[in-house]
Order: sequence, then structure tokens, then C-alpha cells
Amino acid sequence: MTTTRFPAELRFNKARAELILLFDDGSVGSIPYELLRIESPSAETKGHGAETPPPPIKKRHITVTSADPVGRYALRIRFSDGHDTGLYTWAYLAELADQKTSRMAAYLGRMKDLGLPRE
Repeated sequence: MTTTRFPAELRFNKARAELILLFDDGSVGSIPYELLRIESPSAETKGHGAETPPPPIKKRHITVTSADPVGRYALRIRFSDGHDTGLYTWAYLAELADQKTSRMAAYLGRMKDLGLPRE
């Protein structure tokens, strides 16, 4: 049986450019803004149909401009590049926090393979 952790508190740390999550089970996680943006659960980053689009470029210095709860299940985050279409469920935020190192490494590897700029 899988237990879903829910964020009891969200803190957007501008100085460190990361979202800090304090979960209801007492655990703490963090997600860099860049990873939040490139892993947005939106059609722009996940694709339409079978094709996977290239990763978003030049997101290293992205900032979060606002965030709003969506019902009791998700968060809508608005980024400095105008992107705001992804709904981050509590489970997805926990997943990103748990997998941030591997996902960031995969992103950087894909950017390098495709010759795309991070800056």
C-alpha cells in the first residue's frame, strides 16, 4: 500500500530559488524552481499524444511569481516566463522532491545530447 504525503506547509525561498515542502508525516523536501518549470505537468512539457517535446530551454534563472491552490488537490504555479498551465498535485510535488537529483541529471543530460542551452 502506498501512502501519499501531503504538504502541510509550502515555502517559496527566493534566495535559494526553490520550493520547500513540509509534509504531514514530518518529512521535508525541496524542489529547485528550474526543476519545477521543466517538469511542469502541462502539455507544453509533456507533449500532445505520442511525441515528447524537447525540454524547455533557458530556465536556469526562472523565478516563481505566484502560486495558488486548486481545490484541495493541487497547486498552480506561475513562472517569470509567463508559464502557468501545469497543475502540480500533492503527489506529484512529493515525487519531484524525492527524485530531484535523478530528474535534474536526466534533464541536463538530455539538454547536452540535444545541444540545447540551459542559460
